[in-house]
Amino acid sequence: MQRQTTIAKPLEIKRQWYIVDAKDVVLGRLASKVAGILMGSGKPIYAPNEDCGDYVIVINASQVKLTGKEGGEHKKNYYNVSGYNGGLRTRSAGVMKREFPVEMVERAVKGMLPQNKLGRAEYKKLFVYADEHYEQEAQKPTKLEIK
Repeated sequence: MQRQTTIAKPLEIKRQWYIVDAKDVVLGRLASKVAGILMGSGKPIYAPNEDCGDYVIVINASQVKLTGKEGGEHKKNYYNVSGYNGGLRTRSAGVMKREFPVEMVERAVKGMLPQNKLGRAEYKKLFVYADEHYEQEAQKPTKLEIK
């Protein structure tokens, strides 16, 4: 008798909705857990070449914690380059947390996903909100605790 590897087909994948409260959670830990859920790496049908992950809603992104070697909010910088001469824009983590908390969490999660078409498809299942109000109440998301 031969063993066969089962391959997850897109129609067989059952996706769930999860909600994560980012209040007082370290940004890196939050991003790695959320990225794992988006990829579906904790599921028994996981395949690295197939999008079998779930949907994730992150609330209270403005209250996420920054720690670590970078020194928190003052030493860590976020860069954007427009492509033109002198087009480098630099923002500190403190400015990002105050003014663009959604973008800060999205960047952290996106950096932990695969850098290809599959990663872009998985990234579309992420919804981040700065406060506790969110639009996906009809999906009845399951609360997920991150310590």
